[in-house]
Amino acid sequence: MADLEIDVVVIGAGPAGENVADRVVRGGFSCAVVEEHLAGGECSYYACIPSKALLRPMDLMGEVARVPGLELGPVDAGKVLARRDEAVSHLDDAGQVEWITKLPATLIRGRGRLTGDRTVQVTGPDGAVTDVRARHAVVLATGSVPVVPPIEGLAEARPWGSREATTLREVPRRLAVLGGGVVACEMAQALHAIGAEETTLIVRGGRLLERNEPFAGELLADAMRAGGVDVRLNTNATRVERHANGTVTVQLDDGSTVEADEILVATGRRPATSGIGLETAGLEAKGPVRVDDSLRVPGSEWLYAVGDVNGRNLLTHMGKYQARVCGDVIVARAKGEPDEGPGLRDVADGYGAPQVVFTDPQVSAVGLTEAAARDQGFDVRAVEYEIGDVSGAYLLGDGYTGRAKAVVDERRKVLLGVTFAGPGVAELVHAATIAVTAEVPLDRLWHAVPSFPTVSEIWLRLLEAYGL
Repeated sequence: MADLEIDVVVIGAGPAGENVADRVVRGGFSCAVVEEHLAGGECSYYACIPSKALLRPMDLMGEVARVPGLELGPVDAGKVLARRDEAVSHLDDAGQVEWITKLPATLIRGRGRLTGDRTVQVTGPDGAVTDVRARHAVVLATGSVPVVPPIEGLAEARPWGSREATTLREVPRRLAVLGGGVVACEMAQALHAIGAEETTLIVRGGRLLERNEPFAGELLADAMRAGGVDVRLNTNATRVERHANGTVTVQLDDGSTVEADEILVATGRRPATSGIGLETAGLEAKGPVRVDDSLRVPGSEWLYAVGDVNGRNLLTHMGKYQARVCGDVIVARAKGEPDEGPGLRDVADGYGAPQVVFTDPQVSAVGLTEAAARDQGFDVRAVEYEIGDVSGAYLLGDGYTGRAKAVVDERRKVLLGVTFAGPGVAELVHAATIAVTAEVPLDRLWHAVPSFPTVSEIWLRLLEAYGL
């Protein structure tokens, strides 16, 4: 006999898990959410929220520097870190717990693992075990964990991951960062701006943000170097050593070394599937949990997976989107209602998720890059335009530098992807997301007139560059 029987059990109380619970309860069913750490998950305490709090001073400094007559004094790192602490509620999840319980849903503290058909065993902080049985579904929302590459001495050097970087109590004067993706770029710039005077970004590949259009990484690298970050492309760390005095030496494959006070490893993440009992459901306990477009594991009537753990998209907003779809599907199936309505399938991941990199310049994009579109066999035409040539951008200050690119499916005359790189372009991406996912024909998009003088006039210029 189970200690608790409930309609739906969710393992993981991050943004994805919380949203599943919300939709299930809205649909009239009971739900239990299992969490071994903090309700609210990685995003709320160690990723999206604290990193943006740390990036804000750099963003503001860039804005002020472009406007003649304005000047900012030196950054007070202590106040920045205090504001970060407020943003993450001082790592206290009481507010998130209250939100879950008011749904109402049941929060169970502990580590959850599958033990059989619709059953989850939860081991609490005190070692007590609770067996929970789901009447309808179990949803995995366990997120992802960072990957530490097999570099000699790296693991022993006690490197920072994203958690340590976003929760730091003191900014190191010298910082080495391994990686060229979003976390590496954001945290290198953020910490450099608030006190890491010697920041070295060590990138194995030939450019930053390799999943984006090439110009985005090139503009960012130029800006980082101009701001004093030492960006080293096509460079590998071969050995890392933490010395008795706490400092770190990073040996590189070009024969040089980097001396640092701390080293941050931001070389990727993997789905958190270890120890959650996947083998009891006939699944391999490694790699992502594959799901269909209803977010259900193929071959199962009761097991679902949302967010990072299914490997579809490691972005918080996409995990929340999947969770809304998943929760609504579970409700429909539990009620015996049709489960194939327009809101009951994950469609957005297939178009290419929107994403913002909150560096300076910002990078925002949705859909396919030109290279990805060609690889998928589309008949493609791409157009680009300098954002700085738009009147609204000029008014934002001297030296505004940015670029936009639109990738067009020539057969259907719709957008496959759009990328913006430049200060403040985060606010442009949702219009692009609507255009791409709604497959708005270009001759209709032409009649969506941008306000003057705003940076959104870039839409008009891209369409003119295309020939409309």
